[in-house]
Amino acid sequence: MAKVVVIGGSGLIGSKVVAKLTEHGHAAVPASPNSGVNTITGEGLAEVLQGADVVVDVSNSPSFAPDDVMQFFTTSTNNLVAASREAGVGHYVALTIVGTDRPNDIDYFAAKTAQEKLIRESGIPYSLVHATQFFEFIGGIAAVSGKDDGIHLPNNLMQPIAAEDVATAVARTAAGEPLNADIEIAGPEVMGLDELVRRGLAFRGDPREVVTDPEAPYFGARMHERTLMPVEGVQVFGTTLDEWLPANPPRD
Repeated sequence: MAKVVVIGGSGLIGSKVVAKLTEHGHAAVPASPNSGVNTITGEGLAEVLQGADVVVDVSNSPSFAPDDVMQFFTTSTNNLVAASREAGVGHYVALTIVGTDRPNDIDYFAAKTAQEKLIRESGIPYSLVHATQFFEFIGGIAAVSGKDDGIHLPNNLMQPIAAEDVATAVARTAAGEPLNADIEIAGPEVMGLDELVRRGLAFRGDPREVVTDPEAPYFGARMHERTLMPVEGVQVFGTTLDEWLPANPPRD
């Protein structure tokens, strides 16, 4: 049994990771500002990491503005690395994104790349789990991509994954030995970004039209065709979009 501290442990992925680790007999401790642990100020970090074998970071920035997201991930990671090193943590696991090491102009990806670099150079044994885009993002993508005549999205290829499968991969990684390397995880189906949202909205009876627009940005940036696609060696999980949709009503 290991003590595993899950930073962002009350969120979409973190709560699932805590549940899975607990189910398998580990002492999983959720840590977030709600529980008195703040990675930006450092409040509560030393206390929660005392005696920890593993730290898992699945936290996210509250703002996606370029400067805000970069400040969040660099400040948070620097504080977490320092506290983990002081506590003698033996395995640092972080969830990141497929595509951060591919050509792109996405500010969020740049911030995650900075986070990854800090972890790799920390001197702490680590594992970085790169996930493809989540099915759970369908509503959010639609919300930021709307225009008067519909939702404009490029048909860039992707291999989206269910959050439940992401949590399984992260928990499994945390329970294992440090990889000192990166792994990629993805769902079973290749589709365009436009197709993902179109299928999701249609299933839910949303009348908005999804317009395929190769020039449309994704969260403010244009991507290369395969930026969001995993590479050879990816771990593929089984949940399909058609299986996921009936079990997952829209998120607020």
